[in-house]
Amino acid sequence: MFVTTAGRTNEAMIEQAKQIAKELQVKYVERKKRSIQSIQLILQDDCIVVGKERLELYPFWEKDPFFFHPNSAMFRIKRMLKGEHDPFLEAAQLEPGMGFLDCTLGLASDSIIASFAVGEKGEVTGVEANPYLAYIVEKGLSKWNSGLETMDLAMKRINVVSSFAKRYLQSLADESYDVIYFDPMFEENILESDGIQALTKFAVYHDLDTELMNEAMRVARKRIVLKDHFRSTRFEKFGFHVYKRKTAKFHFGVLEKQ
Repeated sequence: MFVTTAGRTNEAMIEQAKQIAKELQVKYVERKKRSIQSIQLILQDDCIVVGKERLELYPFWEKDPFFFHPNSAMFRIKRMLKGEHDPFLEAAQLEPGMGFLDCTLGLASDSIIASFAVGEKGEVTGVEANPYLAYIVEKGLSKWNSGLETMDLAMKRINVVSSFAKRYLQSLADESYDVIYFDPMFEENILESDGIQALTKFAVYHDLDTELMNEAMRVARKRIVLKDHFRSTRFEKFGFHVYKRKTAKFHFGVLEKQ
């Protein structure tokens, strides 16, 4: 990984790029009017590009970058403000003041909804194994302006942790969070938005296993929630009660704490 700036750069962007490189302990490379692809060809590596409005993460040999955006969270929150229900919240049963741990943060769409639901007295933590994804999503959550104050505040309240889920769960005390959430890569591909497609290039692929689920159950106060493809074998394997939706390509499963 290395960090550079957008083609049209300035001193502020250069300083920001140098600071990010320092924080991530990677190399800063001066742009010098070169294309991203030409620099990558020399260094044979992925890169983060500091632009005027956002950070972009370019996989090596890919033209399309990953960048943070709230994805579906904005229109979901607008629906909720109108009194419409959200299937994720129906499964998670989140209430103001509760604690929510997202073990597969990604673009943080569901964590944003969770933060909105639990409010300022609640706690939302998102775990992301790839440190570069974690960094870009954390910065995006803190700086994104949606034009909806309640949503912006919800994004800013999310605590991002760069770690493997199992390792982070092992570091926590019993019953640290009310709800533990998993949204792993589906066992079957589903065509997603461009943002998700770019995200998959950096995603860390680790399946759910018995040890991970045992740790999640130990850390949960109330329940574990799993989002997965409607044909996924994980629901039955771990004994989830499935909230089936006729027209949806994915379902939510719930394991209640006994």
